[in-house]
Amino acid sequence: MQGAKDYYEVLGVPRGATEEEIRRAFRKQAMEWHPDRNKSAAAPERFKQVNEAYQVLVDPEKRQMYDRFGRVDVGAGARGFDGAGFSPGFGDIFDAFFGGFDIRRETGPRRGGDLHHGLTITLEEAAAGAEREVEVRRQELCTACDGTRCAPGTYPEQCKNCRGTGQVRRAHSGFFGQFVQVVTCSVCRGEGRSIPFPCSTCKGAGRVRERRTLTVHLPAGVDDGMQVRMRGQGDSGLMGGPAGDVYISLAVEPHEVFERDGDHLVLEMPVNVAEAALGGSVEVPLLSDAVHEVKVPAGVQSGTLLRVKGKGVPNPNNGRRGDLLVYVRVVTPQRLDAKTKQLFQELAGALGDEKTASSENGRSWMGRFKSALGGQRG
Repeated sequence: MQGAKDYYEVLGVPRGATEEEIRRAFRKQAMEWHPDRNKSAAAPERFKQVNEAYQVLVDPEKRQMYDRFGRVDVGAGARGFDGAGFSPGFGDIFDAFFGGFDIRRETGPRRGGDLHHGLTITLEEAAAGAEREVEVRRQELCTACDGTRCAPGTYPEQCKNCRGTGQVRRAHSGFFGQFVQVVTCSVCRGEGRSIPFPCSTCKGAGRVRERRTLTVHLPAGVDDGMQVRMRGQGDSGLMGGPAGDVYISLAVEPHEVFERDGDHLVLEMPVNVAEAALGGSVEVPLLSDAVHEVKVPAGVQSGTLLRVKGKGVPNPNNGRRGDLLVYVRVVTPQRLDAKTKQLFQELAGALGDEKTASSENGRSWMGRFKSALGGQRG
């Protein structure tokens, strides 16, 4: 078939198909063209083509070579469907028709399941760390039977269906002869034993669902979207297996004053015109409810960033604190009484043409504006 037909066309999948899409398409085509099911003369050859296409497309290296060069030396890495042997991926054919060779045993210890819980906290709790309580519903060992699943005074018995092996064998006759399938016992689910008298409390499950309140320890510096893992607080294991974990997903509430930027805290600080012009010291709040004195340089402009070292949020990994980033916003008064208006008029007269701290070559902005207008008129 190689070079004669497109492998993607044979399986009926696009060139960008995922591995799972290729597997599904293969099973569908194999079911349709298997000679035991399809008695047409074309079925054996078509079935061979489907198998060959699957061998290439399900293997990343072979698929890459096929996409690049348009062919793969299938004979070097896999035998065709010629009766000489089973090619790679042939087990999937049995999966499609017989359910596969499921010989897993479930007699050993099994780990309990993990649980997930969401928790909303404040920015103060995220920065300083905190302890919070969460309520979970988890599977715990039944105290009535201690997880044995048996009623008091009774014990498990050997499974009569599989005779304690946990597996049963089934013979199938097909196009390629007789096949023996080994599968997990459907009666005992691979355990090799049965429960003749189940515990009435847990109905033979060995576990019961209970509601528990857990205390979550939040380290300082956790952030929105992080997870806190509580080891061994999930569902109880089976047959002596360890318990699962509880994962707490954190969401941090927006703060009225501060914003967080990594390990830094961001704060907008309004100052009036006089404070901006003269400079001085201004008290700003901290996340810990304390205040900190920030020096404002004379002539500060809106948008100026003042950095206060070490007043941010601690890093949860190394404990180092970020900074407090203070953005200055100069506030212009909107309502003036007569006295204040007079003072501003006097100030305007004293400043004259110096209306901005931004100047170029000693000229005011008005001078540059008049010069630009003169140039346009010329």
